[in-house]
Amino acid sequence: MRLDKFLSNMGTASRSEAAKAARGGLVTVNSVPCRDVSKHIDPERDVIYFNGKRVTYEKFRYILLNKPDGVVSATEDGRDKTVLDLLPAELRKFELFPCGRLDKHTLGLVLITDNGDLAHRLLAPKSHVTKKYRYESKFPLTDEEKRTLEEGTILDDGYETKPSEIELYDDRKSGTITLTEGKYHQIKRMFESVNNKITYLERITFGPLTLEGVPERGDWRYLTESEIEALEKHGKN
Repeated sequence: MRLDKFLSNMGTASRSEAAKAARGGLVTVNSVPCRDVSKHIDPERDVIYFNGKRVTYEKFRYILLNKPDGVVSATEDGRDKTVLDLLPAELRKFELFPCGRLDKHTLGLVLITDNGDLAHRLLAPKSHVTKKYRYESKFPLTDEEKRTLEEGTILDDGYETKPSEIELYDDRKSGTITLTEGKYHQIKRMFESVNNKITYLERITFGPLTLEGVPERGDWRYLTESEIEALEKHGKN
């Protein structure tokens, strides 16, 4: 990989900025100043410094975000703030996108990455990646309604949902629901199919990921190596 492409891909500098810094002796490869950014390097083996700071190679980025209310799960939007707008400017240089979508008023866990292949595999129906949500509803669920939702209900467009799992809290108007699919407004439409209405919805897990480490709305963090490995395993199912 060319040195200037490496620095650009890592979000360190544009190619023109990299060339200017190199001419000024601010770029080193394995402790040797490099004034020609067309030089080819091995990003996984060579040690690169830019303006005194080491540039570490990352093929992909994986970010866990706790989405607030009113923020849309998109890369850009003409009216509303997006999940990418909650990240610092240096991260927005990359081609990041949310892996799956949460509704504008649904809160909680969003995975943001630039690994399109893994995202596609995680969202594929055959992967059966579980998503757990904490919810509140307008009316209590009866045992019969709970069973209907868990076994599979018919949505307004005729789609029959796959089996789900519901844990009811004592008031029967709140609990958790776990799905292995993610149709448009699915949980809201599921509850509407039994003449109920969702009043609060928060995603609390996505496959092996939880909200640990991002307790406040708008918080974010990088995934750990073990979390990335766990995601890769889910994507191979």
